[in-house]
Amino acid sequence: MAEVIFKKPQRRAADIKIPASKSISHRAVIAAALAGGAELHNIGENNDISATREAMCALLSAKENEQIVVDCCESGSTLRFLIPIAAALGVNAEFIGHGRLPERPIGTYEELLPNHGVSFSTSGGLPLEISGKLLAGDFGLRGDISSQFISGLLFALPLCEGDSRIILTTPLESESYVRLTIDTLAAFGIEIESIENGYAIKSKQKYIGADYTVEGDWSQAAFFLNIAALSGEEIRITGLREASLQGDRACVDLYRAFGVDIHWIDGALIAQNSNVLKPHAGLKATSVDASQIPDLVPALAICAAIAEGETRIYNAGRLRIKESDRLLAMKNAICALSGEVRISGDEIIIKGKDYLHGGTVNGENDHRILMAVASAAFRAKGEIAVSDAESVNKSYPDFYKDYEKAGGEYVINMG
Repeated sequence: MAEVIFKKPQRRAADIKIPASKSISHRAVIAAALAGGAELHNIGENNDISATREAMCALLSAKENEQIVVDCCESGSTLRFLIPIAAALGVNAEFIGHGRLPERPIGTYEELLPNHGVSFSTSGGLPLEISGKLLAGDFGLRGDISSQFISGLLFALPLCEGDSRIILTTPLESESYVRLTIDTLAAFGIEIESIENGYAIKSKQKYIGADYTVEGDWSQAAFFLNIAALSGEEIRITGLREASLQGDRACVDLYRAFGVDIHWIDGALIAQNSNVLKPHAGLKATSVDASQIPDLVPALAICAAIAEGETRIYNAGRLRIKESDRLLAMKNAICALSGEVRISGDEIIIKGKDYLHGGTVNGENDHRILMAVASAAFRAKGEIAVSDAESVNKSYPDFYKDYEKAGGEYVINMG
């Protein structure tokens, strides 16, 4: 894998058009495929979306009684969304994956699906083989598991014969991701009814093609809000929807809490830190509940590493089972740059320093770790080298190009 070296940036105002939401793109590709086609606009072009597109093609072209191989690459959304969809279609499938994906939990389906007509063969991860046809009924599961399990069932159960219910036995976390799924399903003709502690799904619904445009990705916007916070230059971000259902739109209020001036002008999000020449870049520590916004934590952690005081990011346990253990990865990254970090249970506590130093960081083959660390160069005394330069292709292939627009400078050394 190549290494990227982030050099001293130029610091300049920039216009950044944020790419399409990866979360919504997954959902739109699946719904369009199940509808037999649709007019999709602004679909994300990255490794994860390619995995979902190719996997759906494999499922829908499978012949009766044929076992197919579904390669989910490194995409957790592809895996968890498509397992119940394959079962609802009656496709015998072997799911495989790469990177850290074979280790990511799928036990919720292993508990649920065999009780609803699906044979499930796994030694605890991938590869996984399923066969049989998903039967409707009641599906009870915890609300604090990954929302991807709930979304997978919401895609699949409308295809079943018989009505179904998803019953949540604990309060729902990552609710915004479930809302994104329900919103996308509605655009493609599928009705989901919210009930007390869950959802009701009518049987034998049909996906209907739609003319659908994917909005920009709020989780990616956070990396450029970081640059605005640490550089002092005005960053103008377009492509975002102000009234988005994406939970990561919470980054606006979070960066305001750190001290960044953020406002909307003519549909663009404008961010600037006019206090950047003050100690700690004029930023102040804050507290962050990560339960609904796990993907924002790497970027927020870098901002916290500069902010005056001690920032506590809590309810962050789910970060341990992402593309990397992101709690540990961010602790190691910030410490490698001379920052002060400790982990306590499912919390990461960061004491801000006036400046970070240069250093060498293990990118953990995790796109969000690398992009977060890239923004640290705007407040670092020295170059920052990060492994796994190609990891950005998972979600944001044009990241380096946009990073340069904002004044960032880098060199990629091929291994």
